[in-house]
Amino acid sequence: MNDEPLLRMEGIRKVFSGVVALDGVDFRLERGEVHALVGENGAGKSTLIKIMTGAYRRDGGRVLLEGREVNFRSPEEAQGEGVVAVYQEVNLLAFRTVAENIFLGREPRRLGFIDWGRMNAAAGAILDRLGLDIDPRAPLGSLNIALRQMVAIARGVSSGAKVVVLDEPTSSLTEHEVSILYDVIRRLKAEGVGVVYISHRFDELYTVCDRVTILRDGRFVAARPLAGLEKIDLVCLMLGKQRDELQRGGATAFGERQGAGTEGATPLLRAENLTRGRRLDHVTVEAGRGEIVGMAGLLGSGRTETARAIFGADPVEEGRVLLEGKPLAVNSPNDAIDAGLAFLTEDRKAEGIIPELSVRENLTLAALPEMSRFGVVSRARQDEVVERFMKRLGIKASSADQKIRELSGGNQQKVLLARWLCKNPRFLILDEPTRGIDVGAKGEIQSLINEQAASGLGVLMISSELEELVEGCCRVVVMRDGRCAAELRGADISQENIIHAMAEGSAGEVMSDE
Repeated sequence: MNDEPLLRMEGIRKVFSGVVALDGVDFRLERGEVHALVGENGAGKSTLIKIMTGAYRRDGGRVLLEGREVNFRSPEEAQGEGVVAVYQEVNLLAFRTVAENIFLGREPRRLGFIDWGRMNAAAGAILDRLGLDIDPRAPLGSLNIALRQMVAIARGVSSGAKVVVLDEPTSSLTEHEVSILYDVIRRLKAEGVGVVYISHRFDELYTVCDRVTILRDGRFVAARPLAGLEKIDLVCLMLGKQRDELQRGGATAFGERQGAGTEGATPLLRAENLTRGRRLDHVTVEAGRGEIVGMAGLLGSGRTETARAIFGADPVEEGRVLLEGKPLAVNSPNDAIDAGLAFLTEDRKAEGIIPELSVRENLTLAALPEMSRFGVVSRARQDEVVERFMKRLGIKASSADQKIRELSGGNQQKVLLARWLCKNPRFLILDEPTRGIDVGAKGEIQSLINEQAASGLGVLMISSELEELVEGCCRVVVMRDGRCAAELRGADISQENIIHAMAEGSAGEVMSDE
């Protein structure tokens, strides 16, 4: 049994409403190992972790803990067996003390009453064991987010944790707080605890992790030791690319790069030094009239955060947005819309469409104020706009009264694009505009984007499809760890240079096959 891993997951399968989220995924965690779990959006990381910790029931496969097959029916049951998850949003009670949170539901008692002295002493011993200088009698709410996470880890250790899952543990931490976390992880590792570490920050993975498992589209891709695995190769595994394929361009419906910009001209839109905690670190990006500027980066690199900050959806601690050289006071999406900005969200279903409303209602949602008089919407104006844009964008529906949820993904995306175009925007922000739609609809969406740029709009386009960025953009900004890692222009825009910047933080040299 000495060769038996601490935790083994074999052939894990999970299906939600007919959609396969995990398809035969394997995962292996050794004692005293810190194991990274990585993958882009939709890779299946969260689903695998929830099965591991009892939040979801698997539909196939098996889970073995110390060689014994287990079937956790709840997170509580998993915790009882020593499998504990600590999420970035700490789910503890702020108004209770540190010791109370560590022993919540398991308080030591004497004669039926809580033995406060024994509980505080035991909590103090666990905190000391982890090298944490925290008063067990302090209210949890008096601690910063980093120390609250440490308390959550201490709670797991107090219940005899064998496996600790850390999900994006450093997303809200300062550099000093990250070093405290690393020290705790090293102590857990020395005690033989297995740590599953989920993070989009490569530098962290290479600092604390021993091995990495890569998932893509709900499937197992590879499990490799991190020592000797180049960051570029890790990115290629995550994106499903081969090094020798990167130098070959891919044809898309864009046809050719759009816009070249005018040297020295004032950009249509410029965002300067956008800063928000560790999510955005002095990000600057700009686009001129008729330009399509691409934005690339892995999950959590700061792409969507930049778009949301420009549009006023998320506050920033520092930085400003200028439109035609004049500062904009963008404190909310309403301010951005009034200034002529439009934002096509990444999450079409959750933040875009209103599924039970019609095509007509969804399409005209943003323009209702212009179509109203004394609070009453003019049906004639609404019908005119809907008919014009359904025809112009080729939206396929039985009628404008059909519920949008009944349309294909591509046609839903066209409705959302029409929602903004009928506002006559000056600047268009597109976050994954072709994700989840078929090839034909993708080509139509891409042609519409080209058409808008040709008419003089500035476009900032975020995409995970590297071919789209290479073929369709005059410039590509590559994001990494909340920073602008590189800006590629002209002949320098290639898949290999984009991936190099994602992995290393700069476009660097052309990659070899060695």
